[in-house]
Amino acid sequence: MFSNLFLAGASEQLALGNMLFLLVSMIVLLLLLKKFAWGPVSKMMQDRADKIAHDLDSAEDARQKAQDLESKRQEQLQSARTDANAIIADAQTAAGLQRDQIVSDANDSAQAMKATATAQIEQERVEAMAGVKNDVAELSITIAQKIIQKELKLEDQKALIDAYVAGLGDK
Repeated sequence: MFSNLFLAGASEQLALGNMLFLLVSMIVLLLLLKKFAWGPVSKMMQDRADKIAHDLDSAEDARQKAQDLESKRQEQLQSARTDANAIIADAQTAAGLQRDQIVSDANDSAQAMKATATAQIEQERVEAMAGVKNDVAELSITIAQKIIQKELKLEDQKALIDAYVAGLGDK
């Protein structure tokens, strides 16, 4: 029994010694970790944080540049649309003016042709009337000569006139 008590006291001393050894080892290990491992690990973590911050700043700059480029592209597109609409409006105006000019020229040409045709018709009518007057005058003279040369009966005069008129139709 006594030996059990001795062993129990020895085991307490042994446990206390082990505990002290473990405590000192742990403190030494922590000091070594702080001196050799904590510096590089914290430097690596700081470098990583700096890189992430730099990447975020770069991404923000790139996003801003993309927005600026999109704004410029939209402005250029709007400018191109405005220019295209102006060109179309100018072309439509020019086409309208050209159409009006062509219609005006065609009307003028038609009026000139009409005037020429009317003048030509009038000239031909005047010539035809002159020809008819000449024919009537010749006919009258011829009839008068024949009446004077011989005394004709009424029926003979009608037959003579009809024959002469039929002769004019053949000419």
